Amino acid sequence: MPLFPKFLQFSRPITARWVRGAANEGNFRRARSLISRPWRLIYWLPLGLGFTQYFYTVKTIRGRSMQPTLNPDTSGWDDIVVFDRYAIHSGEPVGKGDIVALRDPIDSRKMIVKRIIAVAGDVIKTLPPYPDAEVAVPEGHIWVEGDEPFRTLDSNKFGPVPLALLDSKLTYIIWPLDRIGPLRPPVPPVSKRGDPRDSRWYSDIAAFEREQRRQSRVTTRSTTLSQQNTENLVT
Repeated sequence: MPLFPKFLQFSRPITARWVRGAANEGNFRRARSLISRPWRLIYWLPLGLGFTQYFYTVKTIRGRSMQPTLNPDTSGWDDIVVFDRYAIHSGEPVGKGDIVALRDPIDSRKMIVKRIIAVAGDVIKTLPPYPDAEVAVPEGHIWVEGDEPFRTLDSNKFGPVPLALLDSKLTYIIWPLDRIGPLRPPVPPVSKRGDPRDSRWYSDIAAFEREQRRQSRVTTRSTTLSQQNTENLVT
């Protein structure tokens, strides 16, 4: 018998066993990979849940009540933002101008996003449909409103909100990319003489004017005490 056919006859069983061994090893690796994935997920899941429950969480903003700060008409996307839960749960004080997520006082199953307009001790001039022209915010409460007054359900409907309903504070916009960055308080835009004023300049000046109008409706605690002291001195 020629040498080459003998070699083929001899090597065929060895090759078959090698192929079966490689196949079995590949199946074993795939099986081990499929088994290990759920265990890795189970291992890291508590850490991820704890981080989002007590530190930071990512939320998608729905609706138009916070326009134009969030979900402006110029954007074709819903904003995706980062909320800081640690700041709320650690007892860090919230302030006027902060945008927060809180439980809906009317329907606790819902989470709403509003801006803090007044804090405890402040006196706020309300907007319709609130029945009273002015409200003194009691201790342990805040007054919240949407930036778009005609598309929001806020304290002008349900009154001052207990601090216990607060969930988190908005800190950062991560989507869309053209608006990525931390949420900053509105400031008047600065432009040099002769520079053209683009749409961004007009948007910034409009945001600053809205903030000024909001602040004009609030009498702070220090202002109220100062006025009372002045009246006492006069009398």
